[in-house]
Amino acid sequence: MSDPRPLLLRRGPLLLTALLLCALPFYLDAFWLRIGLFSMAAAIGAVGLGLLSGTAGQLSLGHAFFLAVGAYGYVWLAGEPGPGLPPAVATVLAVLLAGAAGGLFSPVAGRVKGIYLGVATLALVFLGHHVLLTADSVTGGFNGRSVPPLELGGFTFAESDPGLTVLGVPFGAEERLWYLGLALFAVTWFTARGLLRGRPGRALAAVRDSETAAAVMGVHVARYRSAAFVVSSMYAGLAGVLLALSFRRVVPDYFSLALSVDYLAMIVIGGLGSVAGATAGAVFVTALPLLMTRYADQLPLVATPGSGGGSIGPTEASRYLYGAAIVVILLYAPDGLHGLARRLRARLRRRPTVTGPPGTGPSSRPDRTDPDTPSGTTGTTGTTGTDDTSARAKEHTP
Repeated sequence: MSDPRPLLLRRGPLLLTALLLCALPFYLDAFWLRIGLFSMAAAIGAVGLGLLSGTAGQLSLGHAFFLAVGAYGYVWLAGEPGPGLPPAVATVLAVLLAGAAGGLFSPVAGRVKGIYLGVATLALVFLGHHVLLTADSVTGGFNGRSVPPLELGGFTFAESDPGLTVLGVPFGAEERLWYLGLALFAVTWFTARGLLRGRPGRALAAVRDSETAAAVMGVHVARYRSAAFVVSSMYAGLAGVLLALSFRRVVPDYFSLALSVDYLAMIVIGGLGSVAGATAGAVFVTALPLLMTRYADQLPLVATPGSGGGSIGPTEASRYLYGAAIVVILLYAPDGLHGLARRLRARLRRRPTVTGPPGTGPSSRPDRTDPDTPSGTTGTTGTTGTDDTSARAKEHTP
C-alpha cells in the first residue's frame, strides 16, 4: 500500500537533513569538519561491509585490506612515482582496482563461509600490511606517501592560492572536501538502498537465511556471494580514497587488523543489513576517539595523549566504550541502533489519542477490541493515516 502523504511531507526530513549538512561548513571549524569527513569515509566502507556481512551473511575481517588498496591505488595512480594520471581518473581506477582485488578473492568467498571465511580474509590484512611495508617504490614503505589533491574541472579540493571565499567564509581543504564527501556518501547511500530493495538484495537475504532454499528458488548461491564480496570491496576502495584525501598522507600502520575490527563494530552497533544503521555506527565509532582525544583533560580516568604513567589514553578508552556498547547491543538490541529507532517510531505512532471527555471514547476501554480492526491490533491504538504525523516525535540534530 502506497503512502498517502504528499511527496514533500514524505521527503521533508531527508531534504532538511541534506540542507543542514550543506550549511555546516559555514559554521563549523576545521576540527569538526575533519570528524565529519572521517565519519563519511567510514560510513561508505561500513555500508559495503554491511551488505557483505549483514545482508549476504559473510564474515569478513579483511576490510582494511581493501581500504588500503583504494587509498594506495589512488596515491600511486595520481602521484609520482606512478603514472601521474588525472586525479579524477585515478579515483575511478582505484575503486575498480579494489573491486578487482575483491574479484580475485571472490572464488574463495563463493565457496567458504562462516568463521572459515573470516580466517581467510584475516590473512589478507597481514599479507597486505607486509606488501605495504616492503614495496617502497609504490607505497613509500614505513613512512608512507603524501596524497595528491583531487582536481575536477580545474577546481582543487585542497588549499589554494589565492584562497576561495564563499559568503565571507574562507573555504580551505576541509570545507571543499566536505562537499566531495557528501556527494560520494549520497551515491553510496542511494546505490546501496537500491541494491537492498531490488532483486539482488532479496537474493542475498535468501542466501543468508538458507542456501538450500535459495538454490531451490533459482538463486546462484556462489555467484551472488562472490558478487557481494566484489561490491563490498569497491565500497571499501571508495572509502579508502576519501580517507587518503582527508588524511593527506597514507601510512601502512593505519590499515591494520584494528581497522577491520572497528568496521565490524560499526555494523554491529548500527544494525546488520541496514544502510542507516551502518552510517550511525560509523559515526559513533569514528567520532568517539577523536572527541575523547580533544576533551581528554576534562574527562575522568582518561589521560591526555603523551602523558604516560600507565594511564588509559583516549584511544584505548574509546575502544573500551564501544566494546561495551557491542555487548549491550548484542544482549538487549541485536538489531542495533537502527532497530531501536524503528521500534521507537512505531511506539510513537501507536500512542493513543483522546478525542472525547475523560471516561469516554475507545481510549478508556483498553480491554475492548474493535471488530473492524485486523487481528492482533486493538481499537485503542488510534493508528490512522492522519494520526501518524501528529504523533511523530520532533527530531533534534546533535
